[in-house]
Amino acid sequence: MTVDRRRASAALTGLLLGLLGLLAGPASPARAHAALVASDPGANTIVPDAPNRVTLTFSESVQLIAGKIQVLAPDGSRADQGEPQAAGGTVTIPLRSGGARGTYLVSYRVVSADSHPVAGTLTYSVGATSTPPSESDAAQAVDPVVRALIPVGKYLGYAGLVLLVGPVLVLALLWPHRLSRTGPARLVWTGVGLVLAGTVLGLWLQAPYTTGSGLFDVSGGDLQAVLGSTFGAVMLVRLGVIAAAAFLLRPLLRGDGGESKADLALLGVLGVAALATWPLTGHPTASPVAGVSVVVDAIHLAAMAVWLGGLVMLTGFLLRHANEGELGAILPIWSRWAATAVAALITAGVVQALIEVASFENLFETTYGQLILAKVGLAAVVIAMAAFSRKLVRSRSAETGPRTLRRVVLAELAVTAIVLGVTAALVQIPPPRTAEAAETGATSSTITQTVSDSRVSLQVDVFPATVGNNSLHLYAYTPDNKPLPVVEWTATAALPSKGIEPIEVPLLRITDFHAIGDIALPMAGEWTFKFTVRTSEIDQSTLTVKAKIS
Repeated sequence: MTVDRRRASAALTGLLLGLLGLLAGPASPARAHAALVASDPGANTIVPDAPNRVTLTFSESVQLIAGKIQVLAPDGSRADQGEPQAAGGTVTIPLRSGGARGTYLVSYRVVSADSHPVAGTLTYSVGATSTPPSESDAAQAVDPVVRALIPVGKYLGYAGLVLLVGPVLVLALLWPHRLSRTGPARLVWTGVGLVLAGTVLGLWLQAPYTTGSGLFDVSGGDLQAVLGSTFGAVMLVRLGVIAAAAFLLRPLLRGDGGESKADLALLGVLGVAALATWPLTGHPTASPVAGVSVVVDAIHLAAMAVWLGGLVMLTGFLLRHANEGELGAILPIWSRWAATAVAALITAGVVQALIEVASFENLFETTYGQLILAKVGLAAVVIAMAAFSRKLVRSRSAETGPRTLRRVVLAELAVTAIVLGVTAALVQIPPPRTAEAAETGATSSTITQTVSDSRVSLQVDVFPATVGNNSLHLYAYTPDNKPLPVVEWTATAALPSKGIEPIEVPLLRITDFHAIGDIALPMAGEWTFKFTVRTSEIDQSTLTVKAKIS
């Protein structure tokens, strides 16, 4: 083996190993990209009567997993009945009638729009709190082996695209007729195999990933559920498209002139269809502008595959085997391709970042935004290298031109491998818009506090906990948590830190021990609520609650 060939082989091997490390390293653990933003009954609240259903509201649409949603009664028995229903981001769980007093546990595990599982628990109480029923934390976890293999599957797909898309374009449009296609053909078939392997592995892993089971604890029903989901349908389309493309690739890879323009055109259509399957199983499907995000992400991925795959062909074969005349014709064309791919990468990346980051501050204050900035910096380095390459192409008459160009291209491959690693990490990290949705949901949730004296225990619910129109729910209990009839309710709200004097809150009696009121809180801050509860002609209690309104 010649020195140049050894260097090229080492560079390609290093690129793939580097990608594997970068894809597997930063991406663990895979995290859910939807958030529970509200529930009814609210988390940690006490309701006077047992509800007939529990409603969970998520930041994006979700799909149900059979047997992974339940409500446990205070005695540990199942309180839910029938099958839960999902409509967009809302999940409704029907409950049995006549629920007992005490604390209930709601546990859920669903699949978010971007194919990641969302799991968690919450409690609510009927009449009074009690020791909540327990559920193993393992039921909400992802098996560590499954979690570690997920980025490996993504790596196989990305590496396969690089070895498939760029080389096929070079063979179809730039490859000299006199050169053998044996080496590039092996590269392309390797790419096909990697995409197929990554897809099959992704389908298998999705079953234990969504159910929380082990790698080999997958039943036929679990696989059937995955294949029947949106994720499974998209992955099956990818398998079909790649298999069809493999038949059309054979004449091109043989180089016997058997491929027709119609075959090449159909191959291009199949390539576009295959590229679209990646964004359809990731962040773009859950974007506020899903159609735009899917198209932009597909363009981003295609530009990456063309650019990086073309660089592999350039440094692995053309710069070593093509003669001066052939390189003189090929390199200027490739230089324009590379410039176009870089422009597409930048434009698509900026658009997608604007959608996912949501605000300028998130670029610096979130892990997702910081990785975007790192990616931009690395892209700037690669663009500088590409500009130098174009300069060498224009002046390649010098004896050292091809050798220097090979070194620059190898450096481009190395830095681009890091860029791809950052991209893979971004796939596994919730975007800021999801985090903001979760934070907004948490901020807007009910504030529940209980205050008491020797005569009365008063539960106060304030919702939402934000400036605007707010509701108060008051529940009166005896010190031993029995409903306490109230003769008269009065309430005021004040914000001393901003000079707002007590404002009277009109209250409406709903039951003997339950009253509600409405008030428009005009400013954020720690509000002071005072409640007077008169339980007889001579007995009354005045209780104070402080609640932070944002």
